[in-house]
Amino acid sequence: MRTRPSLVGGLCLLLAVGLSLLTAPPASAGAFCGQVWGSQPDQASYAAWSPRVQGVRTGRHACFDRLVIDMGGWPGVWTVQYVGVVTTGGGAPVDVRGGARLAVVVETPVDTSVYTPPAVGGRLADVTRYSTFRDVVWAGSTAATASSPSVTTIGLGVRARLPFRVFTLIGPHHNSRLVIDVGHRWCTAGTTC
Repeated sequence: MRTRPSLVGGLCLLLAVGLSLLTAPPASAGAFCGQVWGSQPDQASYAAWSPRVQGVRTGRHACFDRLVIDMGGWPGVWTVQYVGVVTTGGGAPVDVRGGARLAVVVETPVDTSVYTPPAVGGRLADVTRYSTFRDVVWAGSTAATASSPSVTTIGLGVRARLPFRVFTLIGPHHNSRLVIDVGHRWCTAGTTC
């Protein structure tokens, strides 16, 4: 029996198209999260221009959760570190949910003309659906004395002891932001995780 080349070619093409529809589509690439941060205390001291806390907000990103402290003025002295218990400026413990806790301490008072924080122990943000954050708690603000500066403390509860970074953004005008990013997981340099 003799077959036509065009009929065989057409059947092969139809078979190839049908098989290609049955194969799984390629996996989409995830976000590149090759950040190499650490979990050791981070601190800085800048020449400040009358900084005052003017707000606290949070955000979710593909690779990390973010806490932003808005400040009027340029940032002064700040420290962010993992602690067993977050405390107020006076040393009283503050309940912060999570597998690990970061104490965010900024040597600046609150600008109450712009921002009214909750009472000590009050929640600053709803982080229910966040990957890493479990709690954001107001731990108070102390007034400056002759021997010590004003100190504002925020407790950040996270899922586990995960890598973080801290940096400041200056502007607009004489305002600034202290930014704390906490990764969703530990990553190796140059990997997608």
